[in-house]
Amino acid sequence: MRALRLTAWKTEPELVEVDEPTPGPGQVVVKIGGAGACHSDLHLMHDFEPGAVPWNPPFTLGHENAGWVHALGAGVTGLEIGQPVAVYGPWGCGTCARCRVGVDTYCENPAGAPVPGGGGGLGLDGGMAEYELVPAARHVVPLPEGLDPVLAAPLTDAGLTPYHAIRRSWSKLPPGSTAVVIGVGGLGHVGVQILKATTAARVIAVDNRDDALRLAEECGADLTLRSGERTAEEIRAATGGRGADVVLDFVGVDATLRTGAAAARTVGDLTIVGIGGGTLPVSFFSVPYEVSIQTTYWGSRPELIEVLDLGARGLVRPKTTTFRLDDAMTAYRMMQEGTLEGRAVIVP
Repeated sequence: MRALRLTAWKTEPELVEVDEPTPGPGQVVVKIGGAGACHSDLHLMHDFEPGAVPWNPPFTLGHENAGWVHALGAGVTGLEIGQPVAVYGPWGCGTCARCRVGVDTYCENPAGAPVPGGGGGLGLDGGMAEYELVPAARHVVPLPEGLDPVLAAPLTDAGLTPYHAIRRSWSKLPPGSTAVVIGVGGLGHVGVQILKATTAARVIAVDNRDDALRLAEECGADLTLRSGERTAEEIRAATGGRGADVVLDFVGVDATLRTGAAAARTVGDLTIVGIGGGTLPVSFFSVPYEVSIQTTYWGSRPELIEVLDLGARGLVRPKTTTFRLDDAMTAYRMMQEGTLEGRAVIVP
């Protein structure tokens, strides 16, 4: 079968022929219907060096995957051949306290994981191929009726990541509250939809691109602001001087972190989702009182089930452009150039 593989750090992936996987005991082979192209893949190609993460190439890219059950290993129950499924991407040890409740992202026994801190498309072979081997059946989640794998694939990360970040702040998003989304890209535009579907907050979207702000409006943003030196002041003006109860930074560079901290309301949340590499100095007087600042990584398996339900009901629908496997690198180049609107899905 054909697969898009990263063969070394700081190289472009190659489309090559590899053997079709065969499941061992407890494993599942998924026939890929869609594999999302993620901006973090660009970091794998261009920025990472040996030692940056506890795994190395070669491996097949693609950590946002959905399709149909193709083959079952011995002992697997609860799944059927041909059943539409999504793949939960982070693969932990399965036995520590975090993994037992489905939070493999924060596995506390990395030595027992298939690959420490990674998963399919992140150290192990992912879904930018005709088939993907999933090492444990618990990572295979049945799709709700009516949700196509092409639409489900980006929900496994571009949906799950903002959902987890927003869900942890639900208590701060009642009627009368304000949430700010900084960066309306592949994750941010889904974040706007999730906020509108699951909270009563007023949503303000911030970006430096006109097309991204138009997309934010399409997704339900109540107010859009162009990113600049005065953005935090504009957010405070729009909130009667109080600031935003929750700020979600999907960019994560110095400028956006400064904006988020300056725009946050006392006792609010500033959640850093984007891995832009920025830093934010924190001291007693540098941020409003009792503002909580945190990073998040992906989400849990139970949360994925909730996200897929939102997708099946049409409440969350990433804007997608599909590409053939032959054209996957075109998708990545458009992503790098900033000309891709929403999310790219590779359809083998």
